[in-house]
Amino acid sequence: MISIYRTDDRKIHEESGIEPGTWINMVNPTVTEGELIAESLHIDIQDLLAALDEEESSRVELEDGYTLILVDIPTIEIRHDKEAYTTIPLGIILTHDIIITVCTEETPVLQAFVNGRVKEFSTKKKMRFVYQILFRVAALYQTDLRVIDKKRTEIEERIDDSTKDMDLIDLHGLESTLVYFATSLRANGVVLDRLTRYKRLEQYPDDKDLLGDVIVENRQAIEMTSIYRDIINGTRELMSSVLDNRLNNVMKMLTIVTLIMGIPTLISGIYGMNVASEWMPLADTPHGFGIICLIILCVCVLTLLILRRKKLF
Repeated sequence: MISIYRTDDRKIHEESGIEPGTWINMVNPTVTEGELIAESLHIDIQDLLAALDEEESSRVELEDGYTLILVDIPTIEIRHDKEAYTTIPLGIILTHDIIITVCTEETPVLQAFVNGRVKEFSTKKKMRFVYQILFRVAALYQTDLRVIDKKRTEIEERIDDSTKDMDLIDLHGLESTLVYFATSLRANGVVLDRLTRYKRLEQYPDDKDLLGDVIVENRQAIEMTSIYRDIINGTRELMSSVLDNRLNNVMKMLTIVTLIMGIPTLISGIYGMNVASEWMPLADTPHGFGIICLIILCVCVLTLLILRRKKLF
């Protein structure tokens, strides 16, 4: 899908054709659509559709007549019937008087511009527009990181009550997401460093300050990712320890029950042997069976008291 926008008097509206000072937003475009734009603006079709490849790395490429900027942005995917975060490429192409964005899906980063929620936004100020996009990308990373930490907190609150194996799997998924985020944020940081030396297009006085803010936000997102990875790792180790401790308690209790049940089993086994009654104590004594049962009960109670005194249960 191809949409063309232009800002006039700080208001954005959609255009029907490509004109100087417009923004072309391409969402999961077909090859035919890509060829149409590439031919119209004299752009290499491979560069134009580079963002459609999920394995493309973040980078800046200076070509004849245009500049390609690729960054990774966070998005939501369905993984094991649950929502999970991942990253996808976002392509930004700057020509002399037009800016093009290419992505495989609709993203909140660009929707904020389409819906007019970004202040001081102009399609004619291309470098500022790029920095505003990158600023919102870094902000979106931070928002998603807070959501991830909230999910971790919910899992941690269940540790004392109903910790399940699925919680460990969910924590592993969150940890994997943070690995993706950390890799993408570091790659985006390299792109931002390259842009600090970018001189091809005109930059307004406030553009460099905005780029500095973007770099700070990106570094903060990297630090948040590192901190949350450490916290999740600690939470996962805590959960593993709790589950192991519960298993140990169950095994200890089963061992105690086995020990106590072994006492009557041993005594009844001896009395069940085919031996003359004169050799078996209380065999011919009135109420001998009851006396033997009482002795067994006393021995079991005494064993329990000894185990309790030694704090074995």
